[in-house]
Amino acid sequence: MIQLSELVAYCDQRARTHEVKDFSGALNGLQFANDGMVTKIGAAVDAGLVPFQKAVDAKIDFLIVHHGMFWMGQKHYVGPEYEKMKTLVNGNLAVYSCHLPLDAHREIGNNAILAKKLGIEATGSFLPYEGTDIGLLGSWKSSRADLRAALKALFGQNFSCMEFGSKEPRKICVLTGSGASAVEHIKSTGADTFVTGELRQHHFNYAQENGLNIYACGHYATETFGVAALAAEAAKKFGLKWEFIKTECPL
Repeated sequence: MIQLSELVAYCDQRARTHEVKDFSGALNGLQFANDGMVTKIGAAVDAGLVPFQKAVDAKIDFLIVHHGMFWMGQKHYVGPEYEKMKTLVNGNLAVYSCHLPLDAHREIGNNAILAKKLGIEATGSFLPYEGTDIGLLGSWKSSRADLRAALKALFGQNFSCMEFGSKEPRKICVLTGSGASAVEHIKSTGADTFVTGELRQHHFNYAQENGLNIYACGHYATETFGVAALAAEAAKKFGLKWEFIKTECPL
């Protein structure tokens, strides 16, 4: 058992939660408190009703999420929104959100962990946002076919390939979650290959016309890594158990 305030302070420091600027709706940090003590840590991609219910059922009282509770700004707490709050209060579940800091982090960030799992060697970063580069640039010493095989091993069949770039890419850009804002920046990094979560339909034409290899592996699937890494480190630090709350999101 550990004090909530001590665990929050650790997560703030480890993830640099309040040092990296984020979208206003992210509201990173502790978003919902509990009675002040934590016995088990959880990790989930989204702050939704089902993840909350699953966390309570798993006897978790501190849930780290990537997409927090307040993206849509002010809201009426009726219907599902009321049920969320009721679940948190009745389950004594605290919610801690960490968005862009857990994308950009060079050790426990989504980009860094995904690149490492695929065998991409991190060499730099790209796509600046408010003073922080949120994308990862890496080197690749094998073929495009080997990259595709590594993606299949990690994500199964649940990814889309648009292969119009080189068959022997040497630089790869990685940006988990939504890659829409990054596509037009890929070539300026010297790369022609991009691994991301989700895109829009017109990016197929853009990839074809500009000679890019693009792999869209799912917004949810590419953003499970950071929250799990932070939860695991925090659990080890304080001698607690932790659990990842999976929600089977196909998007």
